[in-house]
Amino acid sequence: MKITISKSIIENILIQAGPFLEKKDTSQITSHVFINVSNSVLTIKATDYEIGYFVNTNNVQIVEDGSTTANGKKLLDIIRILKDGNINLEVKGDVLHISQAHSNFKLPTFSYQDFPEFPSYEGKNRITIDSYSLIESLKKITPAIDTNNPKFELNGALIDIKPDKINFASTDTRRLAVVDIPNNTSNELSIILPKKAIVEIQKLFFNEIELYYDETNLIIHSDQYTFFTKLINGKFPEYSRIIPKEISNTLLLPKAIMIDSIKQITTISTDVKITFLNETITFESLSDDNNKAKTEIGFTTGFSEPFTIAINSRYLLDFLNSINNSEFNIGLNEGNLPFVLSDENFKTVVMPIVI
Repeated sequence: MKITISKSIIENILIQAGPFLEKKDTSQITSHVFINVSNSVLTIKATDYEIGYFVNTNNVQIVEDGSTTANGKKLLDIIRILKDGNINLEVKGDVLHISQAHSNFKLPTFSYQDFPEFPSYEGKNRITIDSYSLIESLKKITPAIDTNNPKFELNGALIDIKPDKINFASTDTRRLAVVDIPNNTSNELSIILPKKAIVEIQKLFFNEIELYYDETNLIIHSDQYTFFTKLINGKFPEYSRIIPKEISNTLLLPKAIMIDSIKQITTISTDVKITFLNETITFESLSDDNNKAKTEIGFTTGFSEPFTIAINSRYLLDFLNSINNSEFNIGLNEGNLPFVLSDENFKTVVMPIVI
């Protein structure tokens, strides 16, 4: 294999490949990227077995076809320190040579035949979701995905496809985030994607995509990239039961002022007590020490008696930072019962702190 390629192109590809690499054990072939040149196309693959990505480009000068592997991190480190312009990659024996002008580097390679096989989307069932709806929905529910929960299904997000709509849901047991979008097909399917995969999907895909699945994998294909992730095997909680069926009080609140008020309190405490009075809303810190913070805004709530909720500020800020509108709805029942934050097709149900 022998090619010449622009630094900016190879560098960008390797940066995107980084999250898919095994980083702790460099003796594993999954710490390497797979590089193939054939049919006037350069293909680079990376996988840690759980998620994988490959990209094709014809923006390359090919002198000789072939395949190899190289440690992805070390190759990127070398590319980064070289100057802008073209870089030469050539395999001689079991060594990859990287050169530019008077600079020369060598990296050992593994047998490319040992590189893991990627699942194929050929013949797989297809899901119809446009890229914009997929990415926007995943962005909104990502903050509510749990991490390191012994119930593995909570370390991911649910895509629940029904005949009339598609629901995206995630929960960390203290809050539930749900987005729904219309569904124009009669397919029904429920799959759970791991959080790591969801984060990478948001980085890779902006243009038209095709989604395919089988019992163990979800595969996303676009003109430039193909991505796969293993699915989480488990049963996601019955999220529809968590959403309150009735709401006693609904307020339309200003997003920017709420964010500013909450951030003032978080200089002292992450837990915030919010009290709705008839003409004002007050924000106070909840902390065990003598540090206190308090602010208020003028706002007509309609409450004749004070109504108080306590909340982890991060839950509210995560929701507010995910919406585009300047106002949002909060649905309240009682101070110790779950309340609902909503904006168009996006809802977050939050368990309050009992005070």
